[in-house]
Amino acid sequence: MSEAPISRAGYDRIAIVTGADSGIGKATAVALAGQGFDVGITFHSDGEGAEETAGLVRGKGRAAAVRRHDLTDPERAAAAVDELAGELGGVGVLVNNAGTGSGTPLMEMGFEQWRSVLAVDLDGAFLCAQRAVRRMIAAGRGGRVVNVTSVHEEHPRVGAGPYCAAKGGLRMLSRVLALELAPYGITVNTVAPGEIATPMTGQEDQPPEPGSRPGYPIDRPGDAREVAAVVAFLASPASSYVTGASLFVDGGLGLMGPQAAGALTSGEWRRG
Repeated sequence: MSEAPISRAGYDRIAIVTGADSGIGKATAVALAGQGFDVGITFHSDGEGAEETAGLVRGKGRAAAVRRHDLTDPERAAAAVDELAGELGGVGVLVNNAGTGSGTPLMEMGFEQWRSVLAVDLDGAFLCAQRAVRRMIAAGRGGRVVNVTSVHEEHPRVGAGPYCAAKGGLRMLSRVLALELAPYGITVNTVAPGEIATPMTGQEDQPPEPGSRPGYPIDRPGDAREVAAVVAFLASPASSYVTGASLFVDGGLGLMGPQAAGALTSGEWRRG
């Protein structure tokens, strides 16, 4: 691929957000629509949720398009990026948000389960980025890739071996992409949430309850909109000098060690 000049017109105001049927993906799609982006939305099984997100995007006066996206078959699923870009007229921002996890100790895990998590959380993100970035390079106007990881891109957790491996791998993939894509005006960063009150954490988008997490510096789960605000910053022109970075949106959880912090039942540790 040859280097392409970057136009002063800026990258396409079109974003694709994977896994945008609920939680962080949904909040991100709405936040980007509020910044003037048309939004492509993918989902795995919750088509109704994806259509609800699309309605919220359209309610902000922006176009929305929806595709099913089964990342257990990542090569086939990545085609949704091209389909959405074709329908919306391009892509300037990709947010790789779709993900899955596991709760099986590594010594009890079969290879098929290991591979299925990595296929969704790492292979899928790579292939979707490849599809979107090739279009950004061809357009010659730069762009943004934001990969949603987790505090577990850095901190381990018992029972989450393939998830931690995939998120750590996604951080390093993002850094290599940041180096390779900087000449094209394309930035690549990760956003690493802590515990967020979403369906994925069994909280069904409930408002975070202050005081409910005594082991966390900010003693509550996060809100999906708090993560979306950081993603939206990294997707904006204001972040033009930020690339290869990991921004933790975790209420200070990483300072405690996520495994231990979740086990604390009081705030006695605050007294030193």
